[in-house]
Amino acid sequence: MKFDAPATLLFDNDGTLLSSMESVQRCWTAWAREYGIGAEDFAAVELHGRPAADIVGDLLPAARVPEALARIERLEVEDVPSGGVVALPGTVELLASLPEGSWAVVTSATRELAEARLRVVGIEAPLVIAADDITYGKPHPEPYLLAARKLGADPARCVVFEDAPAGLTAGRGAGMRTVALATTHAREELVADVVVEDLAAVAAQVTDAGVTVVAGD
Repeated sequence: MKFDAPATLLFDNDGTLLSSMESVQRCWTAWAREYGIGAEDFAAVELHGRPAADIVGDLLPAARVPEALARIERLEVEDVPSGGVVALPGTVELLASLPEGSWAVVTSATRELAEARLRVVGIEAPLVIAADDITYGKPHPEPYLLAARKLGADPARCVVFEDAPAGLTAGRGAGMRTVALATTHAREELVADVVVEDLAAVAAQVTDAGVTVVAGD
């Protein structure tokens, strides 16, 4: 599929630009053990593509959430140098082809954690919209609408790249076009304008008119 110029590209981070699944599983499993959360209750909660505050809120009483949220944040930030965070196929090449002001990262992670993970794989994002910046996380459209506003972009001209159903719902709710990456979910779980394997199936053509995006396996 071809998304004509001028397109603004908005990327989710984990599962889209990079994979931190090994680190995520390691940290959240340790966290659940610390807080006495049973394996069945833990397995029933969707970890991917959601703010940590929402996940913690699903598992613990409200009075315990602030302290428990701070604990998982520390575990994840401190775990980044331990390995388990890698750039996904096509990420480095695609981002290197994009002009300044044409893209941003929109993540459910905090800024500290998101930037630590991006840094460890060598990505310098010009704009990061993180959990710290918003009131409502994905699947609410607020994060993507804020990114478009910061870039001065028409939401209808934005293309959202996401691997999680919650993020795709956020992109559609913002009135944006969507590209789903089948990196963490089965294709049949992903509702988008086009579904691809990863960013290796996406190309950007830069002209005087702006960026044209071509996506397809």
